Amino acid sequence: MRDGLINLSDMQSLSNRKKVVSNKKMTFLERIYLPAIFGGMWITFKHLFRKNNTLKYPEEQRVLVPIYRGLHVLKRDEQGRENCTACGLCAVACPAEAITMVAAERVKGEENLYREEKYAEMYEIDMLRCIFCGLCEEACPKEAIFLTDRLLPANFERDEFIYGKDRLVEPVDHRIDISKRQHTGKRSES
Repeated sequence: MRDGLINLSDMQSLSNRKKVVSNKKMTFLERIYLPAIFGGMWITFKHLFRKNNTLKYPEEQRVLVPIYRGLHVLKRDEQGRENCTACGLCAVACPAEAITMVAAERVKGEENLYREEKYAEMYEIDMLRCIFCGLCEEACPKEAIFLTDRLLPANFERDEFIYGKDRLVEPVDHRIDISKRQHTGKRSES
């Protein structure tokens, strides 16, 4: 090193990443590529006689494990009021930032709709961004959001994948059972 300049031979010795490249000659069999071609054809031929793993979906359905995380649901309490109090912990816990909510104050006469004074006026989940990790479910202090065993339907439009309260809140007359996931998951002690 002279006058603040490093020459190339000093640089290679400093990094210890010098590689020696050899120009090895190919054998006759390697040059005609026949062993590689026959090896690839043999792998393909072996796969012809294996069992097919494809299901004919509408007629045959895959058995899902009890802890499968599918579509979300916003639960109601025993009186039919929404459990969500718009605290925003689910949106903060979401690593994909798929949850958006706007909080509002409950007005007089809506006591039978919402449990607390504050509720989620707008609650949306972008299913294209959601990674179905279940962190929103763990972060919720009111046990308002759960991932169910329902499958996400296929759509052709992106707008169809933004689920609002109209699709997320469970109907009063048709409750969604989440007891299978609760007994196998972390919330079984409560």
